[in-house]
Amino acid sequence: MAVKKVGEKPLLRLVEGGLTDLTPDTKRAPDVWAFQADCAQAFAATWVVRGFAVSTIDTYSSLLPRVLAHFATPVWQIEPAHVDAMLHSLLLAGRTAGTRRRYLDMLRAFHTFVRLRYATEIRVLYGTTVGDPLDRFNRLRHVWDNTPRRLPPTAGRLTAFFTFARARLAVTSDFPTAARDYALLRTLYHCAPRLSEALRLDLCDVHPELGPCGKLHVRFGKAANASGPRPRWAPMLDGLDQILAWYQSDIRPLFPDTAALFCDADGQPLKPETVRDRLSRLLDAEGLIEEDRFTPHDLRRACATHHYEQGMDLLTVQQLLGHQHIASTMAYVRPSLTFVEDAWRRATLTAVTGLAG
Repeated sequence: MAVKKVGEKPLLRLVEGGLTDLTPDTKRAPDVWAFQADCAQAFAATWVVRGFAVSTIDTYSSLLPRVLAHFATPVWQIEPAHVDAMLHSLLLAGRTAGTRRRYLDMLRAFHTFVRLRYATEIRVLYGTTVGDPLDRFNRLRHVWDNTPRRLPPTAGRLTAFFTFARARLAVTSDFPTAARDYALLRTLYHCAPRLSEALRLDLCDVHPELGPCGKLHVRFGKAANASGPRPRWAPMLDGLDQILAWYQSDIRPLFPDTAALFCDADGQPLKPETVRDRLSRLLDAEGLIEEDRFTPHDLRRACATHHYEQGMDLLTVQQLLGHQHIASTMAYVRPSLTFVEDAWRRATLTAVTGLAG
């Protein structure tokens, strides 16, 4: 290989993969935006390889272009000030803290992908070193929305709700659909899957023979840090095994013969929007005040909180919810306002009973 020189100093540098001439070759370098588009396409291909859900891929596919649209330079030329400007514009646009975090997470993931796979090529083509625009001042680990989060519905509130929902089964004009909704909502509360996880359950994922109360095989557990689906076994607690046995024997045969556990009239898995809408209508029919309303995800939070209030330790709750980090579980558990007093009474009663012998 002929070595180009300026005076006596060679323009060869030691980089990953060996020695190469790092003088930018502007004549054969593709347009920077075309090159970035190719990188984005390769990045999207990794989502399929890693087994991401179709819904997740669709969300990422729409988010990445919105993130990159904030920058007037390709991703390998972004600097910390550019990231700060993006966050500022999102804040002025009224985007929540959670949305801003998703933008940062997507930017970090794509920039890391480009840096690890294309840094050498970028240096050869454009003479640019790929740095890291996310410093400790804008590398947010986790942020919450500024609005305070309500406490999850109490055990008494949910007992009253499910009593109402069960009573409606006797008078509704669409018994199969109402019964399916009842079984699904009970699953969200007693087994604590995420709504997206519950809607991807198949009939074969119900295993009443495992353990004292049976288990659900949550095969498409939510990914963390782009790790891909993380399956887990979730016990069917508080009589959920009997509810699902009734649902599978009496209700599910009224729908088309497909694999989905909770399906629509065509046999396809329910959509999250459908479940949220049907729960909202059921709450409308119940006719209580706004403070007594809740979402499907509130049922998951309620499950975690109520088990913790009943004495289940945080590590066990973490396993039930499928969280990778205990900090996530701690954010879900929101005991009632009288939790401390109730715990004190139980401890005092235990001590007095022990002394009485």
